[in-house]
Amino acid sequence: MSEDQVPAGSPASDAGPGVPAGRRRRVRSRTRRRALIAAGAVLALVISAVGVSYALLAGRIQTFPPGGVAKVRPPDIPATDILLIGTDARGGENTRLGGAGDDVGRSDTTILVHVYPGGKSAVGVSIPRDSLVTIPSCKLPNGTWTAPQPDTMFNAAFSVGETKAGNPACTQNTVEKMTGLHIDHTLVINFAGFAKMSRAVGGVPVCLPQDVYEGDLDPNLHAQGKLIFKAGRQLVSGAAALQYVRVRHGLGDGSDIGRIQRQQAFLASLVVTIKKKGLEINHILPLVKSATASITFDSSLSSPRKLLSFAKGLTSLNPKNIDFVTVPWRYDGARVAIVQPDANELWAALRADRQLTGKGSTKGPALARGSGTLKVLNGTTISGLAARISTRLTKVGFVGTPGTAPTTTVTTSEIHYRPADAARAKLLARYLGASLVPDASAHTLTLVLGTSHRWKAGHTKKLPTSVTGNIRKATANACSNLTYG
Repeated sequence: MSEDQVPAGSPASDAGPGVPAGRRRRVRSRTRRRALIAAGAVLALVISAVGVSYALLAGRIQTFPPGGVAKVRPPDIPATDILLIGTDARGGENTRLGGAGDDVGRSDTTILVHVYPGGKSAVGVSIPRDSLVTIPSCKLPNGTWTAPQPDTMFNAAFSVGETKAGNPACTQNTVEKMTGLHIDHTLVINFAGFAKMSRAVGGVPVCLPQDVYEGDLDPNLHAQGKLIFKAGRQLVSGAAALQYVRVRHGLGDGSDIGRIQRQQAFLASLVVTIKKKGLEINHILPLVKSATASITFDSSLSSPRKLLSFAKGLTSLNPKNIDFVTVPWRYDGARVAIVQPDANELWAALRADRQLTGKGSTKGPALARGSGTLKVLNGTTISGLAARISTRLTKVGFVGTPGTAPTTTVTTSEIHYRPADAARAKLLARYLGASLVPDASAHTLTLVLGTSHRWKAGHTKKLPTSVTGNIRKATANACSNLTYG
């Protein structure tokens, strides 16, 4: 077994040598009190709680500029959507792990994580890198914007501009255009970062359906080569973990998409591993150090305060409530076609915060009676409309007081809100086709109904089996469903 396949050793002491035992205990106590919750990792959705001080994060956070994000974006909703991008650029330390090649930033793995309102459950959707999609207009390093590129491989979005750092904003724009979901955060990790993080948690339990040899990792070897992995369960970290999630030849159908199931299995095991270790400072610090040194965050997570606030929203996630799925697909020659309307039904379900199994939509965060009070004003000539919508809103936690608007010629429904009511306004918009209108003079949350009103809750149609048939629970057997083909 190689060094990378052996778990890390015992964690270091909180205090240095020569410090009296009593003082060491006081140092440990102060350290734990100062520790705050943070995630800061490409797998931020599955790192349910990370303790770290501001001092550790200060100066370590790397971000990409926000200027390339599209100006017209999908509406923000109460859920949190996180885009995780693994890049296979071969520059610097990544050359040793990824092999020879140019150092242009290219995306290798992309997962869209939808954390449901309340932060207790999530689903990660894998998007095959060879999927044929429309890449929208994206910003180049010289400040100009490209023309949209229809019928183009998905991973080409990250390479727009041909820079070493890649173009995460272009990938974000592409995902938002494809899904209609507002991406709240985008995180990018490279080969070296992935290896460091897997080693920092002491190794990740995985499983392989068969023996893997050097020739499976490098088909240009033209020989079987040495045995790299034996079939069955084992613990991997560092370079071995990277090999596990990247190997494709000799397993399944030998394609890029064939390894997606194995990547999902690895992430699921990582979830469970971190949960089992708990929040002990000695377990967490190595992970935080490797994460902040190896990950590029979007500009909204540019400070320790912002990063820690984001991470606090993930502390309630439980592996039992985390699912992984792949967007419905089929082979299209050497490429992958997104299957419609199945994919659009998946995106629609996530936009409505609907769970992927069973009927009906989720109800979102529970509201204490009275905390969701609002005025519901009828801006149309439709008799009784405000009363009917008020009754429906009561079922999802809002208490509406029906009334009549000053005018009855409203077309598009509007939600008027003060800054303090922004979160409730966004939650309300989830159930109605309404525009959000910031209004500092509004005394209470007010819904003005128009003739084009739409009630969006209450889905009754089951999702297609192309979605529900390939869901992987984070707590699933590590040896099950490891490859397509």
